Amino acid sequence: MPIEVQCVADVHAVLGEGPVWVARENALYWVDIKGRRIFRLTGDRELTSWETPLRVGSLAPCANGGFIGGTEDGIALIDPAAGRYDILHDPEAHLPDNRFNDGKVDRRGRFWAGSMDDREAAATGTLYVLGGDSAPVPIDREYQVTNGPAFSPAGNVMYHNDSARAVTYAFDIGADGGVANRRSFLQFGPGEGYPDGMTVDAEGCLWVAFWDGWCVRRYSPGGAWLETIRTPVARPTSCAFGGPNFENLYITSASIGLDAEARVMQPNAGGLFMCVPGVRGLPDIPFAG
Repeated sequence: MPIEVQCVADVHAVLGEGPVWVARENALYWVDIKGRRIFRLTGDRELTSWETPLRVGSLAPCANGGFIGGTEDGIALIDPAAGRYDILHDPEAHLPDNRFNDGKVDRRGRFWAGSMDDREAAATGTLYVLGGDSAPVPIDREYQVTNGPAFSPAGNVMYHNDSARAVTYAFDIGADGGVANRRSFLQFGPGEGYPDGMTVDAEGCLWVAFWDGWCVRRYSPGGAWLETIRTPVARPTSCAFGGPNFENLYITSASIGLDAEARVMQPNAGGLFMCVPGVRGLPDIPFAG
């Protein structure tokens, strides 16, 4: 039987992205990068939104409250309710067309965020890691469109996408936190869509949203295609597990670039969707900085 996918917040985001479950609030947060908004949906379906003064690509809860996130002006401490957007680091001030896109916290409490050319023309994107009070450290370069990352349950493998090149990379993370052995984990072809945001479940399987693919797919740690969840929108952008037991899979989406006919066919494009896939996710580790 196909898994039912329902729209739980019909917000019509321009470019919805970055879902993250915040257990201390029993709520899911996500962003509309190009629409300059942050959303919060509680477990009781209470929706709140805030306009942002700059484009925010990702959010991750901090251990001491608030969020860390990637923005068009660098990595920032963010408190949307208080209107706080304090830039901590801007490692790409010399690249005015670049912005930060997706970002996540690993099992050690470090924040990983990728940059990209907002015009999606040049391979000027870089994946950075930020731990504690240190400056962001570049890990991998020459991306066209960075998305992810996601981390294995043990924290020893990281997955990261270059969406424009339709490839998912895997990296090894050593006991000392070092990163090595980048390899192509999944490569996709014409008509499959583009791998966008993703997450890992408690069994170590990777869930990937496919832009222009109308779906989210699940892959084993060995790269086997296990399952497909069809979405009612062409451009699902990312996914995250949430709920008290992390049994719900939340899926963000985009309406950007859809023509009038496509918008009629996809009235909930840009909305937040949810399904119960029958496997649980893992709680996110807060940023330790």
